[in-house]
Amino acid sequence: MNKKNFNEVLKQREIEEAGKASDDGKMSLDSTERVKVLSPGQLVFKRFINNKLAIVGSAVLIFMFLFAFVMPLFYPYSQTEIFYKYDSSIVDYAMASERMEYTLMQVNPELELHYTVKNNLTAMISKMTQSGQTDVLLTDADGNMYNIEKINDNIYTLSATERKEVAYISSEKKYAEYSAISDEMVLESNVEEIEGLKEAVLDAIQKKKAEFSHAGIDFTIVSGKMRTYTINMLGGGISYVGNDFGEDFEKQVNDIAPQGSFEWEGKKYAVSVENDVTRVYDLSGQTVIGYLTNYVFDAYDNSAVITDEFKLNAIAATVSGDSFTADGVEYTVVEEEEERYIYAASDATTPVAAFSNMVIRNYDGTDNLEFAFKEKVHEVVEALETSGKLEGSFTWAIAQVNSEGEYTLDAEGNPIKEDVEVTIVNKNGSYVMSCPTVTYLIDIFAKPSKTHWFGTDGDGMDVLARMMYGGRVSLIFCFVTIIIEMILGVIMGGIAGFFGGWVDNIIMRAVDVFYCIPSMPILIILGSVFDSLKMEPYTRVMWMMAVLGILGWAGVARMVRGQILSLREQEFMVAAEAIGLRTKRRIFKHLVPNVMPQLIVTASSGLGGIIITESTLSFLGLGVKHPLATWGTMINSVSTAEAMVRYTYIWIPVGLLICLTVIAFNFVGDGLRDAFDPKMKR
Repeated sequence: MNKKNFNEVLKQREIEEAGKASDDGKMSLDSTERVKVLSPGQLVFKRFINNKLAIVGSAVLIFMFLFAFVMPLFYPYSQTEIFYKYDSSIVDYAMASERMEYTLMQVNPELELHYTVKNNLTAMISKMTQSGQTDVLLTDADGNMYNIEKINDNIYTLSATERKEVAYISSEKKYAEYSAISDEMVLESNVEEIEGLKEAVLDAIQKKKAEFSHAGIDFTIVSGKMRTYTINMLGGGISYVGNDFGEDFEKQVNDIAPQGSFEWEGKKYAVSVENDVTRVYDLSGQTVIGYLTNYVFDAYDNSAVITDEFKLNAIAATVSGDSFTADGVEYTVVEEEEERYIYAASDATTPVAAFSNMVIRNYDGTDNLEFAFKEKVHEVVEALETSGKLEGSFTWAIAQVNSEGEYTLDAEGNPIKEDVEVTIVNKNGSYVMSCPTVTYLIDIFAKPSKTHWFGTDGDGMDVLARMMYGGRVSLIFCFVTIIIEMILGVIMGGIAGFFGGWVDNIIMRAVDVFYCIPSMPILIILGSVFDSLKMEPYTRVMWMMAVLGILGWAGVARMVRGQILSLREQEFMVAAEAIGLRTKRRIFKHLVPNVMPQLIVTASSGLGGIIITESTLSFLGLGVKHPLATWGTMINSVSTAEAMVRYTYIWIPVGLLICLTVIAFNFVGDGLRDAFDPKMKR
């Protein structure tokens, strides 16, 4: 039976059914003119709407599309909007740590130091502390020398030194100068004459020796200009540049060598190694550049501004033991119980500030803590270090905010403070203080409410908004994937079925290969590759759709091939070939339209499976990535057993959406299959 006869039989069957449904149960042949003849498409539609499950599935899918594509236009929240709230929780309130870095407070700010000196100041002080030295020399890249001198454990002075070399110690000591022209040898002032040395020098010069020995001592000869020779005594020793300072000076040098400084006859000298030569410098000409200190200044009134002038003059007064003036006000430094306080000269009862080598700040780095709180922290930290404990606590009054994020004020407008227990813990040398307080937090895992109908997730995002946008991504994902499968499957299956022969064999072997490919391991590997490449979420989605489409076309191709193999032997295809229709027209005009019903059924049935695959990959963390939402990623956010028990309001609605969508696609697919082929019901 050809296609035309088939349509005529369908029309005749409709006429007979209409006649049986008449009131008297009879219908004459003439009455057939009043019967409306339905087209094949109308017949398919009529059978589809008579299938109740198909109608239910269609209604569910329509709702899903409205839910995913229309409702987000009217919903006030986006899928990535994070919500906050004020709530009481244990937060890190403050942090205290000993200040190890030394800051340079320059007396003359215009004086520029070489960066090699600036960068090494703290390191040099650390070495001085370890070795027990009280002063040390620094030399910059330009040859300028600086001296760091310890005043106390917290203060050092940095001075620029006008150095003058007075002596040096080397492996060779200059003994004499010999002139061959005058035949005269002049000894150095600090050496004794050795009998017969002149004759030994003449003999060595005649024999052109660079080294010789005499009286058990080794010597070297260095020729100079105008036939002059320098005789050096091997074994080294101190050589003076100018006056000989005597044995006491040499003893001081030898005691401090190879590095250090000492005082001799009211002057300061330094010993330094340069180019493997130990040199001795006169440092009597020093200029103080500034002070190095690890002190911080805690103001009694935390709203007061402590200027650089105040800090510099306070440190200078600590060194000299005098009072100081800063910003036009006179101050006095007073030591009380091993602590140094700064008082204004006009008020000796309340300190203006205090020296401290411990930095105590808010945990966010700001400094608005009370002076009394810092003193309490000093006391607690000292007690912990004495006892060797790593954790302690104390009670302190802290201003609290209400649920609206505002301070509760008293009648005078001051914040009301409440006593809370502050826990202090030593973490690798730094002390972290925590206490309960009302703070601005991300509203994570909020329960369903009027504001958030399905609550919020672990990132503080609205669950309902992410369900909408997640449905949009999931639905687009499955439709694009199935379209790729259909296009590849129709092309490959159509070519194989129509041409047959070796073309069919090649394509079918390719289909067999794709059937053997383990899809899930490949998808897992690709997910790991995408993670290593840190691929953008949208780009990742497109790649996943393409990969799933390419991996899934084999089944469609085999179905299309089977249909075309049977259709191409039908009478209407033989007639089309007989009248000379081109191959392209025969395929797309006659074969493909007859395969479309099976393609529609296959596609509608496969959509649900793709949604399940996407959800599974996202649940495993291999699919769509945060912050892009899909139904699978939403369930993955509460994937642990504890989370699934506590946050049922997140995963149950999302799971229902997945189930309903998959079931709806299956209902629609079954309805289309029955509508296109009524014999399937029998």
